[in-house]
Amino acid sequence: MKKFFILSVSVLVIHFSYAQKDSTALVKEIINFQQELNKEYKNPETSPLPKEAREAFTEHKFFPIDLQYVVTAKFKRTPNEKIFMMPTSGTEKKMYVKYGEALFTLMGKEYTLSLYQSIDLAKQRKYRDYLFIPFRDATSGKETYGGGRYLDLTIPQGDSLVIDFNKAYHPYCAYTEGFNCPIPPRENYLPIKIEAGIRF
Repeated sequence: MKKFFILSVSVLVIHFSYAQKDSTALVKEIINFQQELNKEYKNPETSPLPKEAREAFTEHKFFPIDLQYVVTAKFKRTPNEKIFMMPTSGTEKKMYVKYGEALFTLMGKEYTLSLYQSIDLAKQRKYRDYLFIPFRDATSGKETYGGGRYLDLTIPQGDSLVIDFNKAYHPYCAYTEGFNCPIPPRENYLPIKIEAGIRF
């Protein structure tokens, strides 16, 4: 059974597996994420878009918010990983290290995604707890950018973490040229459609 919240921008699918209070808070967080992303692309100081494209930009398209795509994953730290150069959409490669793995169940099946830490960003106090999940799924190249989508997280304090695919976003390269956007490693290819988060 599903309970529907109808907003002017989309139909929000809320599953009863969440308490009402938690569901409402989660939906507010996701809506705020969407609004902030739209503001970033409209603002000339933060937008990756050239002037003409920025002025024509109104808002991103998103899949309807669906809380079945908010999953609690088991976090497995992978110490002693070696730094590697992650390929990008451009000529430049970027230094990352695999920080750990997230094991989760979605639609009755188990999946694993690797979490990475940027070597350069980790040197900055602001981003030292920042983790990054680049991934591709069965929507890539169809409903979403072929080069994959991204999720941002922080280092978990325990052995679990929450992954909210409703907050998946496209890299700048999906909209404009001139950026070196990390390409998701093959281990982060999901064989299912993640119909949540940003879309075309």
